Amino acid sequence: MTLVGLKAPLFKAQAVVNQKICNEFSLADFLHQYVIFFFYPLNFTFVCPTELHAFQEHLSAFEQRGAQIVGCSVDSCFSHLAWLSMPKAQGGIQGVSYPLVSDLNHSIAQKFDVLKEGDAIAYRALFLIDKQGIVRHQVVNDLSLGRSVDEALRMVDALIFHEQHGEVCPANWKAGQKALRPTDEGLISYFSEKSPQRL
Repeated sequence: MTLVGLKAPLFKAQAVVNQKICNEFSLADFLHQYVIFFFYPLNFTFVCPTELHAFQEHLSAFEQRGAQIVGCSVDSCFSHLAWLSMPKAQGGIQGVSYPLVSDLNHSIAQKFDVLKEGDAIAYRALFLIDKQGIVRHQVVNDLSLGRSVDEALRMVDALIFHEQHGEVCPANWKAGQKALRPTDEGLISYFSEKSPQRL
């Protein structure tokens, strides 16, 4: 099920925030800004730490755009804290500073419809939520397929550009490149400028 165009499901849960357990973490507290809310399957695994570190490496870029990163898995907050204390060189996520939510009872993954049946873990799902709490982008990967953090950042740029200018972002658009007006004339103009001139 896609949530794009719908209100993001809200929740309250335990989370690790600033290296401490927060018992009343609420997604609603962040809805005055953009939110990248992503699920990963499990702590102490293999693809997952590469993704969590990749988000951390780009954290300042997201923050410059007014976007909050929030991770979530079915592990407990105690497991989150243990993994956060483990050095990167040993497979840990020491240095990750954004909130990590505990979905121990799987209710959040169920609300976002990303729970893998039979395994009781979440797929690698990512949701871009706008300032009104609407899901504007989502992607769901199977467990073995790591995500592109660069693509998540590009989607934040595209959403911001569209909101500010009203134009739409074509395939492979990046910040600073030409977008197009959502009209027949805008599309024709876009293609004419992209196509090489023939003599």
